[in-house]
Amino acid sequence: MTEPPLAPATRARVAVPFILVTLIWGGTWLVIRDQISVVPIGWSVTWRFVSGAAAMLLYARVTGVPLRLSAPQQGLAVLIGFAQFVLNFNFVYRAETFVTSGLVAVVYALLVVPNAILGRIFLGAQVSRAFLAGSAVAFLGIALLFRHEMAVAAAGPHAVAVGIVIAMAGVLSASAANILQATKRAREVPILALLGWVMLWGALIDAAFAWATVGPPVIDTSWRYLAGTAYLGVLGSAVAFPLYFGVIRIIGPARAAYTSVLIPVIAMALSTLFEGYVWSLEAAAGGALVLVGLVIALAARRR
Repeated sequence: MTEPPLAPATRARVAVPFILVTLIWGGTWLVIRDQISVVPIGWSVTWRFVSGAAAMLLYARVTGVPLRLSAPQQGLAVLIGFAQFVLNFNFVYRAETFVTSGLVAVVYALLVVPNAILGRIFLGAQVSRAFLAGSAVAFLGIALLFRHEMAVAAAGPHAVAVGIVIAMAGVLSASAANILQATKRAREVPILALLGWVMLWGALIDAAFAWATVGPPVIDTSWRYLAGTAYLGVLGSAVAFPLYFGVIRIIGPARAAYTSVLIPVIAMALSTLFEGYVWSLEAAAGGALVLVGLVIALAARRR
């Protein structure tokens, strides 16, 4: 059964947060690229979520959201934080050392696929044939994009292949976190409190990992680095996540997921402007197939 069209008042209510989330997340990929050229990746990830957790928990406290979690809920927050804000983002940042930020964003647009498969396995969600067909079209588009990248990348095809594998590992980590957030225990916790604790645990684990692998804390005090950290931590995390979940509660996750179609368009445009990404007929065809496949898959998920 197809969902009914949105009422005009509902469309007006979600338009601004939907656009803000799309624009904010569309720009995060290029900012990440800038961050990894200055400070070791582990510490850049840590500073992002230290700032994000501080802003999220402060906002929850000011708005009167209860922050107390039970021991089992804190354990779940640790697991989600490890999957989402440690594994996922350490993979994201490292993938961008091998391929352009826009292509990493395109790979992450496929997050809906492992979400659906893992949701079927662990949550009993249904997966239609139309969804699988759309996903196959999107994966064909990804293959064309990376075939083009392997042919033109200065670092060579091996580096591009490594970047693809790392990005895919990040997608799987993010998907695992999404499934954990969809469990009954996670849904019992106010979203601001849960995200604040999840981000805080992720930042603490990130710091321990960074210290163990690259040594004591490192930070660049230039305005550019600090502004990028604030953008990623505060806007990209503490602001965008609550806005996105607010959109989900109004129009549902299927319609909200259309941000995953628009975000890579913005990311690829920025990559073209600032990273010198060179398009070819093959790359354009690949990008178009990714978008068409995602639209088909997401339309199937709405039924």
